[in-house]
Amino acid sequence: MGVIAYNEEQVKLLARLMRAEAEGEGQLGMLMVGNVGVNRVLANCLDFKKIRSLQQMVFQTPGGFEATQKGYFYQRARESDIELARRTIRGDRFWPASFGLWFFRPAGACPTNWYNQKNSGRYKKHCFFQPSGSDCPKVFSI
Repeated sequence: MGVIAYNEEQVKLLARLMRAEAEGEGQLGMLMVGNVGVNRVLANCLDFKKIRSLQQMVFQTPGGFEATQKGYFYQRARESDIELARRTIRGDRFWPASFGLWFFRPAGACPTNWYNQKNSGRYKKHCFFQPSGSDCPKVFSI
C-alpha cells in the first residue's frame, strides 16, 4: 500500500529518476529524491497542482527533472533501486527531504530560500526546500 496511487511501471520510473538524480549521493540521497517526487504527487499546490501521478511528476514541463534529458535516466531500473522507490511510495521519509518539493545542487552554500521556499537542509551536495504548511498542507498530512 502506498501513500499515492501507483503501478509497477511507475515504481520503475521513480527508481530510474532516483538513480539518475542522486546515485552519487548513495542510497540515502536517492531516497530523498524519492521523497521529493512522492511529495510532488501528494502536494496539489504551487507548481504541482496538476500533478496526480508519478508519470506526470517525472516528466513535468516546465519544472521537471534535468535527468530525464540524459541517456542515463533511460537505463533499466535495478532491483535495489526499485526497492528504494517502494520505500518512498510507502511513505518512508528522510530528512531534510521529508516535506521537500524541490532540491538542487549549488556551486556553494545552500541559500536560505529558493523561489520563496524555505531551505530544510543539505545532504551531501544537494540542498532541499519545503513549502509552508499553509501553502501545501497535503505534503505534511502523512
